[in-house]
Amino acid sequence: MIWVLAGTQDGREIASVLATERKETVLVTVVSEYGKRLAELPNVKVLVGSLDGAAMRDVIKQYQITLLVDASHPYARQVTETVRQVCVELATTYVRYERPPVPLPDYDKLVVVSSAEAAAKAASTLGKVVFLTTGSRTLAAFAQSPTLRNHRLIARVLPDAAVIGQCEALGFTPKDIVALQGPFSEELNCALFQQYEADVIVMKNSGVIGGSDSKLAAAMKLQLAVVVIERQMTSVKENSSVFSEIEPLVAYINQCKKN
Repeated sequence: MIWVLAGTQDGREIASVLATERKETVLVTVVSEYGKRLAELPNVKVLVGSLDGAAMRDVIKQYQITLLVDASHPYARQVTETVRQVCVELATTYVRYERPPVPLPDYDKLVVVSSAEAAAKAASTLGKVVFLTTGSRTLAAFAQSPTLRNHRLIARVLPDAAVIGQCEALGFTPKDIVALQGPFSEELNCALFQQYEADVIVMKNSGVIGGSDSKLAAAMKLQLAVVVIERQMTSVKENSSVFSEIEPLVAYINQCKKN
């Protein structure tokens, strides 16, 4: 059986294509019930929950996984490192799908940093209202940063009860929580940035599917400062089983399954 770690829209699409083309059941893992509803497609079996290394080993053994497609979020580096190691240990074929980042423009108000903590420090020097579009997993780095103590933080997150509860536990009040599911158009980004009188936009470079291009375009249109948390790209040269397009990825998998 093929297992797809589907932490993204790309992952769900890959699972659907594989299940359709190969006419066999594909196992998909997601981290939420909402993700499960999105991933429930013909010939796709969905498991819900975050998996550590031991749980990944159990899944591979229980479902007799022969090939694993890591389509986890491009910033979920720990997940990728863990599942790669597990695949090596169990001699399971590993394939990585990693959506390409958006080319960053030559913009004098753009700052690139390597972590959420560095982003918090950089944002504190660029304005008083910081609009966070980096997702719920990094919110603590901003909410707990001493450099942002006297700033207003706006958190744009998924409209999920658990995520909103996390925001509130970190001290975000309802007026500073924007609970909407993206990606967002340039026009909607502009409207939201203006509505909340943002000075600084903090984002990840999650690619076009993640809406990075429209965030950048909106921020530049409004002449706002932008802090981008860069990601560590997996080099295709270092590992030939890393793909940034679905069609060649599926062709590679089909070839692997023939051998």
